[in-house]
Amino acid sequence: MNLEDLQKKLLAAARAHPPEDRVPYAFEKRILARLTAQPVDGSALWARALWRAAIPCVAVTLLMATLSLTMVSTETATVTDDDVSQQFELALLAPANQLEELQ
Repeated sequence: MNLEDLQKKLLAAARAHPPEDRVPYAFEKRILARLTAQPVDGSALWARALWRAAIPCVAVTLLMATLSLTMVSTETATVTDDDVSQQFELALLAPANQLEELQ
C-alpha cells in the first residue's frame, strides 16, 4: 500500500469525524484517581509535615519570647532568696550534699 494513499484515507476519516466539545463522563474523577494512586515519596510527606508544623512553632516561639520579655521587665535586678537559678542549683546538688553529710 502506498503511504500517500494511506495518509489521505486517514485524513479523510479524521475530517469525517470531528472531535467533540464535551468532556467524557467522570473524566476529572479518573484523572484525580490516577494522580492520587501514584506512590508518594516519603521525603515529600516529611517536608509537607514540617512546613505545616512551622507556623505553630513560630507562634509558640513568639509567645514565649513575649512572656520572657514581660517577666524580665517586671522583676528587679537584685538577687534575692527566691532566685530560681540558685534554687535549681541547690536542688540539683542536693544528693551530692547528702552524700558528703553521711561520710
